[in-house]
Parts: sequence; structure tokens; C-alpha cells
Amino acid sequence: MSEPAEPIVPQRACLVLPSTGEFDSRTYRIASSLHARGHDVTVLTRLGPGLPRQERHPAGYRIVRVPVSAVDGLPLPGWARETIERVRARRRKAASAATSSAAAASPSVASSVPGRVGRLIGGAARIAAIVLTVRSQRRAALAVAPAADVVHGMAYMGIPVALGLGSATGAKVVYDARDIYLEAANLARLPGPARALLARVERRWARRADRVMTVNRPYAEVMAERFGVPLPAIVMNCSYCYAPPDPPERRFHERLGLDPSTRVVLYQGGFSRDRGIEQLIEAIRSVPAATLVLMGYGVLQAELEARAADPATGGRVRVLPAVPPTELLDWVASADVVAMPIQPSTLNHRLTTPNKLFEALAAGVPVVASDLPGMAGIVRETGCGLLVDPTDPDAIAAALREILDAPEPERRARRERTLAAARETYTWERQMEVLLEEYTKLTGRRW
Repeated sequence: MSEPAEPIVPQRACLVLPSTGEFDSRTYRIASSLHARGHDVTVLTRLGPGLPRQERHPAGYRIVRVPVSAVDGLPLPGWARETIERVRARRRKAASAATSSAAAASPSVASSVPGRVGRLIGGAARIAAIVLTVRSQRRAALAVAPAADVVHGMAYMGIPVALGLGSATGAKVVYDARDIYLEAANLARLPGPARALLARVERRWARRADRVMTVNRPYAEVMAERFGVPLPAIVMNCSYCYAPPDPPERRFHERLGLDPSTRVVLYQGGFSRDRGIEQLIEAIRSVPAATLVLMGYGVLQAELEARAADPATGGRVRVLPAVPPTELLDWVASADVVAMPIQPSTLNHRLTTPNKLFEALAAGVPVVASDLPGMAGIVRETGCGLLVDPTDPDAIAAALREILDAPEPERRARRERTLAAARETYTWERQMEVLLEEYTKLTGRRW
């Protein structure tokens, strides 16, 4: 007869994000799951326009937002920082009165300096902004953060804040490294010396944390070697077990006024470079009776809205805002196929297992995904879709047509295989077991 499990001991968790966190599905899942088990959960984020400083999420956990700016991170007296902020505010107001063409004609210092020197200046400015922004958030967080047993730092700009809170309160600290950050996005384009410096800093942060956590095995292996830490705990970004409507809802058709016969190809997530959005816009031209819906947010939003409005797209590219994590699966389940042709531009992208893959699995929607090491194994194992060369719009279009034009029995069989794989293996409930085990090891009391 097996020993009864130890009772759950109510404890305190503080999750730290280097963003406003409105659309952060991983944070939502962790916080809501912990709260449902009786724990006291605070999500500490940055303050954004129109957001309250404190609120209670519908799932029950508390959200506390703090104002953050690089200026506030300067090692100056408060009155000096306030003076600088007032000056900057006046300049921003004056700049907003200028025309966009005039603003475009005023390059930054780094961009006006040619070649290697300009890149070095830009790299130094980026590092300075990171350091000052982290200092600002850490200072503000220390003033309002509640006592915690575990502080869970998200991403490379969240972990130094979490470490500061851990040092002040004696809490255990988790570094949730959800990407190989020095191989991703803007950091991957920094000059070598700047990247080397940030790599040393991140390694130090990781080694100070009580546990490092990440989202897949390939990332974990890279991090263990680079940080010099034990293999990080792997908590995949799977979705909750979900029962999609059958037949599927027609949310996109209703929202966008699409013809009932139109098939919906969905890209959802961040609007940034190298996610394959440009290739999808090219590919959709060769997929009859289909509309590409781009649902998300990010730096490319204005550009994508302009491309969608261009008559050359024939109205077959539409842009929608991101939706909260609580509604996301209902929208994903309304698509005919989810596309994620992430480009092999960095090591981070080649090894990624993006949230949207697991969200499509949970919703039973087939995928067209990049034939890259991170995603390919899961797609092949589950039979949830097709793998393509993500750099080739023709290959992407061919895969979309193959899925969309498949006979109904074949489409239903794929849907059933996908849902079965999601329920048996790729569910948040299973991943939460790993997280709870790690938390329990840290505090010595069952979460």
C-alpha cells in the first residue's frame, strides 16, 4: 500500500515579468494554477498605459505593476531623476508636434555614425538601457513586493529583479529562461563584445538562482553548458486540456465578415522579424479561397496593417489584435490551419518550440511548421501537420493547400490524432506537475 501524499502547504509565490504581461500565457498558467491550489500568488509587472497599478485577475491572483524607465535607473538622487524626466516629457511633447517625415529625418547618434563604431555605440547604448531599466524595476519592486517563499523571474531582464527580491527576503529564486536570449531578436544582432558581456552577466545571474527552468530539452542542454549549471528543469509551454467545439465556431468569419467558404490560415503571436510572417503573406497568394489572419501585437504591427490594406493582397491578409490567454484557445480552434514558419535565423529559432504549436495541438487544429530541430520531432510524433522549408513561400503554400484540400475523413482523422496527443502528453496539467515538484524541492514543503 502506497504512502499517502503529503498535504499541500499554502505558500507564497511572486512571479516577476519584464513587461506588462497582458498576453503572457505562461505566467497566466503558472499563476492561475498555483492560486487554484490555495497558494498566495502575486504577479509583479511593469506599468503600461491605461493599466491599473494593482488589480485582482479573474483567475484569483494579484497583479502589481510598477513604473519603470531607464532614467529612473540612473544612480542619481530622486530630485535629479525627476528633473530629467520632466525635461524628457517636454521634449516628447514637442517632438509629437513634428511631422513623421521630420522625425524620420533625425537619425539616432548610433545610426549616424558609420560602420563598426556605430554598431559599438549602439551596442553600448543597448546595454546601458538594459542595466538602467533593470535597476529601475528592481528599485520599484523592492518597495511594493510582498513576502514570498519563491520568486519566479521571467526572462533575462526579469531574473535580476527576482534575485534582488530574493536577497532582500530570503526567498528561493527561479530563473525561467524561456529563450536562448543571446541568440534571439535584438540581442543576437549586437556587436560581439556587447553580446559577450551580456553572456557573462546572464551566466552570473543563472548561477545565483536556486534553479534554472526552460521550455524544452534542446534549450536546457545549451543552457546547462553555457551557464555551468545542472540541466534546467523543463516545463513546456503546453496549454490546458481543452475540449474544442465540434463543429468549430466561426469566430474569424463573424469578426471579419468573411465568406462562409473561406478557409482561415492563422498566425498568432508576436509581430516581429523572422517569425515567417512575410513568407506567409507571400504564400497566401497561392492558396485559393483562403485568408491569412495575423492575430497579435508587436513592433511590426503598423507595417503589417499597411500591407494588409495594400490592394495587392486582394483583401486576403487581415490583422487582429491579440486576445487574452483565457480566450485564446477558442479563437485558435476557429481556424482551419495554424502556420508557424519561424525562420532559421538564430540558434534560438532553430531550437524553439513556440507556444502556438501547443495551442494548436490543444485546439485540434493542424499546423504548417518549420522543419527545424525544436519543432520537427513533435510534429512528426503527433502527426499534427506538415513540416516545410520556412524560407520558401512556395513550399509553405503547397503545405497549406495539402492540409486545406484534404478530404473530410482525412481532416477529421488528423484532428483526432492531434487532440489525443495533446491530452495524453502535451497538456499544462502534466507540465505543472514538474513545476510543483521543483518548487517543493526548493522550499521543502509540498506545493
